[in-house]
Amino acid sequence: MPSPDRTPNMARMSRDCEVIVIARGADDVMRPLTQPDEHRQWHQCFEPIPGMDAWAIDFWRLNWSGLLPHLEQLPWPIPGSVQVLLRDQDDECFGLWMMHEGKLKEVPLPCTVREADDVAPLGSMLTRTDRDGCSAASAAPAA
Repeated sequence: MPSPDRTPNMARMSRDCEVIVIARGADDVMRPLTQPDEHRQWHQCFEPIPGMDAWAIDFWRLNWSGLLPHLEQLPWPIPGSVQVLLRDQDDECFGLWMMHEGKLKEVPLPCTVREADDVAPLGSMLTRTDRDGCSAASAAPAA
């Protein structure tokens, strides 16, 4: 069951959301999500990205409220390789979620901030803070 802090106001409006799942060796796990299933909370199907251990989906309605909890409970062959990129229509860039202790946790990205927004499905919008440069970028080690 989704936690309330992850899915506030999910039924309020129509929204676009793009999701990419990356997971090594997960063809068998993701195969059912590439097929229609009337029992899922969403109706669209993931599409495999050729040549990669990745799948993408574009939600054009606000019907993906159970997606992150659903992905959490799948039997991933290599849980540490699971990465979920998610961009809601008002986000300025993709957010990154990774498996940690059996749960998908958002990983903070440099030069971004998640700002509260009661209309956004996750309860917040991801915005970039590097319009005038990013101190995190200058702190990166030299190659």
